[in-house]
Amino acid sequence: MLPVITDSAPAPAGPPRSVRRAEVADRDWHNWRWQLRNMLTTAEELAGVVDLSIGERDGLSASAHLFRVGLTPYYASLMDPRDPTCPIRMQAIPRAAELDIRAEELRDPLGEDTHHPAPCVIHKYPDRALLLVVDRCAIYCRHCNRRRLVGGDAPPTTDDLDAGLEYLARTPRIRDVLISGGDPLLMTTEKLAGIVGRLRAIPHLETIRIGTRIPVVCPMRVDDELCAALRRFAPVFINTHFNHAKELTPESRAACERLVDHGIPVGNQAVLLRGINSSTRSLRALFRGLLRSRVRPYYLFQGDTVIGTDHLRTPVDAAIELYGSLRGWMSGMCIPHLVIDAPGGGGKLPIGPDYIVERHADRVVVRTYRGQLVDYPEARDKDVTVAYDRVFFAGVPEDDDREGGDELAAL
Repeated sequence: MLPVITDSAPAPAGPPRSVRRAEVADRDWHNWRWQLRNMLTTAEELAGVVDLSIGERDGLSASAHLFRVGLTPYYASLMDPRDPTCPIRMQAIPRAAELDIRAEELRDPLGEDTHHPAPCVIHKYPDRALLLVVDRCAIYCRHCNRRRLVGGDAPPTTDDLDAGLEYLARTPRIRDVLISGGDPLLMTTEKLAGIVGRLRAIPHLETIRIGTRIPVVCPMRVDDELCAALRRFAPVFINTHFNHAKELTPESRAACERLVDHGIPVGNQAVLLRGINSSTRSLRALFRGLLRSRVRPYYLFQGDTVIGTDHLRTPVDAAIELYGSLRGWMSGMCIPHLVIDAPGGGGKLPIGPDYIVERHADRVVVRTYRGQLVDYPEARDKDVTVAYDRVFFAGVPEDDDREGGDELAAL
């Protein structure tokens, strides 16, 4: 089995432990292993830090039939103890609405299981693939689109990982690998660096990314040892997952800045969640706060059609209207791509306001972010050929644009 943290056994039986910040010694609170050993998983534990609402209690009572519950004491400390509409609570504590499964909701909303050519590998796009290295997280988000895989008791084995790495090595059209799971930063630094090092040794892999929510929910894990280990294999990129400005604490911002200071760029993939961040003020505060923390807003996702999450999804028309309240009103560096990850494996599709009002042979009419109509003259010459391509790309084969896994059929 792949080892994760080496001392993550449950706390011993005895009097109820305290996980309130004021009652925990600094040396424990700032120890990421302590945070993971003391994750809150039950109604009794959560009731020790917040006043649970009836809806939350009902959700926790039903949690045996839902997705796993778990969050670090650090993340729990960000909760408003009295208001159940707190965006931290709504992301971490189940509601009974998760039992309301709609016909259109899917166990595997992104069609990952049909693009699974080797153990640990999901290969949906021609030039990039996912490598799933662990099945645990430091929080089990209520909107998780991979709940069928994470939070279980069957982590990838060493043989599984070896087979996945062999597939990546023999598939030269893969240029970009995203290490994901579960959360890869739950692994020991030595184990994670070993995986990154093996990927870096594959000649055709240009980009290595790591998807993690650790900077948000357990920022003390992002220490100098981890950052230095990843820096050895540059370029390595981190994609993290802040959904609300309330999560941008001094600790989480320091974690992101520590990564950037070590030469590891950080981007953010937020999910548009109804009642959590589905307002202009909330989104503007989030994206401006990220940029101040040197984190580039990358994607703003429509919620995936995963089972039990209809109550958290934002209508597409509302999403487009919200996006229109960002574009032009904020620095372009603050603006992520608004996308739908098409159900069934269709990939990420950008959506947004239509700024082209009319098309004519000699001009297009565009609408500005303030609603004004402006003519943009079309170019007279329509030929867009790049003549120098014949020189610069001489002898370079065309990209292999087959869908992930298609090469298996030819073997």
